[in-house]
Amino acid sequence: MTTTAVLVSGRPLVLRKVNDRFATLRRRSRGSHRLVRSRFPMPGGGRRDTIGIPCVTVDLEVLVRSWRRCLDAAGVRDRTARADYSAAAQYFRRRDFSSWVPLRVLIPPESVPHMFAAAALVRYTDDLCDRGPVEGRTQRFEEWAAEVGTALDTGSSKHQMLRPYLHSAGLLNLSCTWIDSYLQGTRIDLDFPGFAHEADYQRYVDTVVLPSFLVAVEVAPGLAPDRKFMPFARLLADGSQRADFLTDVFEDLRDGRLCLPVSDLDRHGVTRADLEQGLDTPGVRALLSATASSARASLVEGERMIGEIPPDYRPFFRFVIGLFHKRLDNVETRGTAIIRRPYHDAVVTAVPLIVRSRRMGASTKALPGRGAHNNRVSSGHPSSGS
Repeated sequence: MTTTAVLVSGRPLVLRKVNDRFATLRRRSRGSHRLVRSRFPMPGGGRRDTIGIPCVTVDLEVLVRSWRRCLDAAGVRDRTARADYSAAAQYFRRRDFSSWVPLRVLIPPESVPHMFAAAALVRYTDDLCDRGPVEGRTQRFEEWAAEVGTALDTGSSKHQMLRPYLHSAGLLNLSCTWIDSYLQGTRIDLDFPGFAHEADYQRYVDTVVLPSFLVAVEVAPGLAPDRKFMPFARLLADGSQRADFLTDVFEDLRDGRLCLPVSDLDRHGVTRADLEQGLDTPGVRALLSATASSARASLVEGERMIGEIPPDYRPFFRFVIGLFHKRLDNVETRGTAIIRRPYHDAVVTAVPLIVRSRRMGASTKALPGRGAHNNRVSSGHPSSGS
């Protein structure tokens, strides 16, 4: 049995691995571990014991208190605004629990509400683009884009996913550059055509992936659009998206989407049918390996970002880069099985990465990792350690 401590706004939580199929979060209380089961209302009615996923239980009392402190630190005083930020955080938690945890744990309290507001807005927009037939998605998205544009122009909205972002934009004096770019670029996802060449993929990174990333991080002081930060943000956007395409390849193919450039398939003598049929051939193995290596190289180059950002934000970005390296490790371990079965992170995958990222604090080093170490050595960068 293993136990790992995790801090949430200064309060220690403990993840205790009971066995391979069950884990609980416990609060350290007077030298003992006290499990607090909290019931939380879920959308559509009903309640459940856990937050986000069935095998993880969080001390809700601790989180509520620390969330109030985050709102105070962020300068959110108005009761209605606080409720809007809470709704955005809850939406993001339900839709992306694995990202909610590190944001909640590793980001400085004064930035947590603002980052949840931006991340929830991006996630809500992505959800509109991903659900239902193309015609319905297109209509919903155009109506939503018009509503966002009006809200940005007027500074007000009746939509609860928009109001916290508008409030943050006002407090932090944000420009509309990245949210406008993101909305414009996201239209490609409504009827995704795929990529004929590498240049098409790189254009997608520039018009969709990078703007969505910058919408979320520009609320943090000292990051976007800092000139030193931007090149590394571009590398991280490239490496993380290519890694996502690998981990999502089975589900994308099942849904009729091929997200790897066709030119890459041609280079390795692979057809789309080979991937759809889950074939284990030398060409398929080479294609997956080359794609993982390209993703890894961008992430390794992007690791230098950690030394260019304010120290308080280094644990979070160290974690993000480390998580994608871990996913690439898993892809390489699975080999061609990645095209035959859906990929999901193990429930406790993020916890040791969070702990190590936080423990390294203001260090400019990245997390050590299996495949990442090999790339750092081959590219001439020193291996990072804790």
